[in-house]
Amino acid sequence: MTTTMIAIEGLSKTFGPIKAVDRVSFEVARGEVLGFLGPNGAGKSTTMKMLTGFLPADEGRATVCGFDIASHPIEAKRRLGYMPEGAPAYSDMTPRGFLAFIADMRGFSGADKRARIARAADMTNIEHVLEQPIETLSRGYKRRVGLAQALLHDPDVLVLDEPTDGLDPNQKHEVRALIQQMAPQKAIVISTHILEEVEAICSRALIIARGRVVADGTPAELQARSPRHNGIVIKCSNEAATALSPTLRQIAGVAGVEIEPHGLFVRSLPGLDVFDAVRVATRQRAVDIKEIRQEQGRLDDVFRVLTGGATDADILAQTAA
Repeated sequence: MTTTMIAIEGLSKTFGPIKAVDRVSFEVARGEVLGFLGPNGAGKSTTMKMLTGFLPADEGRATVCGFDIASHPIEAKRRLGYMPEGAPAYSDMTPRGFLAFIADMRGFSGADKRARIARAADMTNIEHVLEQPIETLSRGYKRRVGLAQALLHDPDVLVLDEPTDGLDPNQKHEVRALIQQMAPQKAIVISTHILEEVEAICSRALIIARGRVVADGTPAELQARSPRHNGIVIKCSNEAATALSPTLRQIAGVAGVEIEPHGLFVRSLPGLDVFDAVRVATRQRAVDIKEIRQEQGRLDDVFRVLTGGATDADILAQTAA
């Protein structure tokens, strides 16, 4: 049985003539890591600010662990850890001083306070910079300090806006591993523009464009919406492609065969898998094949189509080149 930890119902927000968020609704259960995606200006950060109580909604409601963020903000925020965009902190403080301040605001003291600071610092690997002024830290370490404050009270719900922005590859790996480690016990929302991050750690992805949800599903389900999903790429010479294409067009389940600059692209009918038949046919023709592989589809292609950055035809043309 799933436990809903975040429930957003019809959230809307307008800034002057701009409808930044337009009736957005979704839920996140315990154990889910939701990748919240969208182009700049799509409404991601505004939605997250309304969810966490930093902005009032014009319409709709958001609840955290059953508590309405507008009518019961203290109860909701006790269960919520939030790292805002840019991970803001008091630059003249040290990380230890900043985390101590956050602990005081959350009502921790004494040994419990010290233990929570030590645990958050250890989880985010910032122990060696705890006494260094935040203003002197790199962008990546500032991001880690922001993550540490979000984890300090061990919340049931985490809302992280660009958690790995500014981190080097090793630091990204560490943060992603930490998120995966925490995921079974929490509901986590990650706003990101890094699509590889969604594929690496998210169990679900939601895409927003022009203030509205345009897609919601697992990364694999969204990849299946790619115009090249389940297609077969054959790398070969132009002569081999010309010789092979008539044979491949005769295979049951093949919807089309296109000659591309570096070989062939075989498109199957929806729901059918013709990879084995295509591979057998290429062997029987005994043409020189450099590579044959099946495409799963790329999340960035789907993202561009759904957010208006490209059409299916654009994707097919660009990936063929």
